[in-house]
Amino acid sequence: MRPFVLPLALLLTAAAPPEIAQWRGQAERVTIARDDLGIAHVQGATDADAVFGMIYAQAEDDFPRIEANYLTALGRTAEAEGEKAIWQDLRARLYVSEPELKADYAASPEWLKKLMNAWAAGLNYYLAKHPAVKPRVLTRFEPWMALSFTEGSIGGDIERIDPAELERFYAGTSKTAAADHDPEPRGSNGIAIAPALTRDGKALLLINPHTSFFFRSEQQVTSGEGLNAYGAATWGQFFIYQGFNAKAGWMHTSSGVDSVDEFAVEVKAGKQPTYRFGNVWRPMTARPVTIRYRTADGKLASRSFATWRTHRGPIVGSENGRWIAFAMMDRPVQALQQSFLRTKAPDLAAFLNIARLQANSSNNTIFADSGGRIAYLHPQFVPRRNDRFDYTKPVDGSDPATDWGSLHSQAELPNVVSPPNGWVQNTNTWPYRAAGAFSAKPEYFPKYMDMFGENYRGIHALKLLEHSRGWTLEGLRAAAYDSYQPGFEELIPGLITAWDKAPDSEQKRALAEPIAALRGWNYRWSADSMPMTLAAFWAQPLWDQARGEGRLSHLETVAEINQLSPENKLAALASAVDRLNREFGTWRTRWGEINRFQRISPAIDHPFRDDAPSIAVPFASGNFGSLASFGAAPRGGSKRWYGTSGNSFVAVVEFGPRVRAVAVTAGGESGDPSSPHFNDQAGRYAAGALRPVYFYPDDLAGHTQRQYRPGE
Repeated sequence: MRPFVLPLALLLTAAAPPEIAQWRGQAERVTIARDDLGIAHVQGATDADAVFGMIYAQAEDDFPRIEANYLTALGRTAEAEGEKAIWQDLRARLYVSEPELKADYAASPEWLKKLMNAWAAGLNYYLAKHPAVKPRVLTRFEPWMALSFTEGSIGGDIERIDPAELERFYAGTSKTAAADHDPEPRGSNGIAIAPALTRDGKALLLINPHTSFFFRSEQQVTSGEGLNAYGAATWGQFFIYQGFNAKAGWMHTSSGVDSVDEFAVEVKAGKQPTYRFGNVWRPMTARPVTIRYRTADGKLASRSFATWRTHRGPIVGSENGRWIAFAMMDRPVQALQQSFLRTKAPDLAAFLNIARLQANSSNNTIFADSGGRIAYLHPQFVPRRNDRFDYTKPVDGSDPATDWGSLHSQAELPNVVSPPNGWVQNTNTWPYRAAGAFSAKPEYFPKYMDMFGENYRGIHALKLLEHSRGWTLEGLRAAAYDSYQPGFEELIPGLITAWDKAPDSEQKRALAEPIAALRGWNYRWSADSMPMTLAAFWAQPLWDQARGEGRLSHLETVAEINQLSPENKLAALASAVDRLNREFGTWRTRWGEINRFQRISPAIDHPFRDDAPSIAVPFASGNFGSLASFGAAPRGGSKRWYGTSGNSFVAVVEFGPRVRAVAVTAGGESGDPSSPHFNDQAGRYAAGALRPVYFYPDDLAGHTQRQYRPGE
């Protein structure tokens, strides 16, 4: 007799959450179309329906990355990864807690609650429909959780808090070993060009974030309530972080604004610590925190901490007998509102009106719209400070004169709107060259408006933009991959001069051919370039050494290298030649043989292997001015250099009566190695061969691989 087996649909229903019928009803109002690269084009009846479908599609593509982001944001990573993550979790829990986030949710506008409800419903519906997916920790998502992760950039302000210092202060243990240093800049490039400088009289926008690879999903999200945004969304978030709609586009770049500060306060320790503020001793506020963590045998244990905070923020360490309070923006409701609402802004006026929420603390914005307006916008959360203090270091928090004041208004920020030169740009540099001669002037602004200064990508961008015209979409794409590296133009002549002036020796004779190769180099990268290889192997160790000695701008770092003695420069080149001969058989190795893109695993901490497939990447580190950035180094004992950050999503957009765009994503859209879209964009990525974006239904027609409703 055959055993009776319930159909799968009945099994799912039997074990389904009580909301399953509600979720299914919402799914009926959503359509997901996957194009020929697996990119999801989501359409919902309302904004909430679109959010439901957007996050469902993200979960289909890479649920583990969604969960990982929320474990980080909620301070629950140790529940998955064990005791080693306790201090990272404690850092998050200095700011987030379930009761506080629930209160923030309750205080949110009704329209935002609907979006958060839809976000949680979409994730829970995905888990209900995919019982084979086993979350490490988060088996159910609640709407309030969305408020823990409201800012889509690669590293939030909270990451300035050192977990090792938290461990030293709250556990009394020695600081743990620092992580491996990664010198590649995180940030981005953005360029906007006004119609007066374009061939066809249409505004152009370059969107070029530099993040860890596979950090964002490429999506289009459309609703019957006016939402129609395309671009890159950080895994787990329900807004397009860098992208465009039918009328406007926005590109965020990491800002050099001073957005976080440390205040050293005099303390009277005890059961109830107090701190001096002027002539008054104020009681500190206690914040008990319990961190759960997974033990070696798979069980859960916990550790509890009594953390403290001043009116400026939580205590994160101590220095010279004083406790250090950490101050940063903590406005989750406003931040989530601003992040979503700007995706619907049809023009610059609307975008600026949304910016009045003042909940962007660390991102510059490069903007363009179909009306021809372009802008560089500074972060809007900038507290007033007394400019006589050096806020790059802990300031005397017991002195009321160091305290934060009210936020600067938009009129007080170094913004640039539709400048006469016809372009704006930012490459994580200061705002004072954003529009060349028409930029804001530094003497009119406090020094805390920027702590970065210029970099070589900025110098490169200015070289391309100044006195230019006749721009097209393809011309801006080509500029984004222009191979010139001004940092090497600053460095290599000094090395050649050192060789020219060196007395005859065995070392000098051995370096004659490498020097000849560098002497004839045009400072441009290519996969076939041998001088590029020599320059990288010579300069990168020197760069790491100089950057490790203090807080230096990129220009200051190159100046430090240039100040090395001729003997040190030549010794570094001899070492680079020896290393190339030893590891690759010859110093005459082409750059593309070393500099590689590889995706062979869905793991967030990707393993790299020299014996596994990889492809040559011609572009290079952004440190030396390559606009197309590729942060590569030996990984896990490899000889080849594998990239893990840099160009991650690239799009060029032309605005007019009809928007037109091209784009590419690092690797592919799916995190599943069995998917054809796991690595199907790798070749285009390495070649800078951007493909058309299917923004309108007639664009998508003929390129749809599958159309379905969530859960089908």
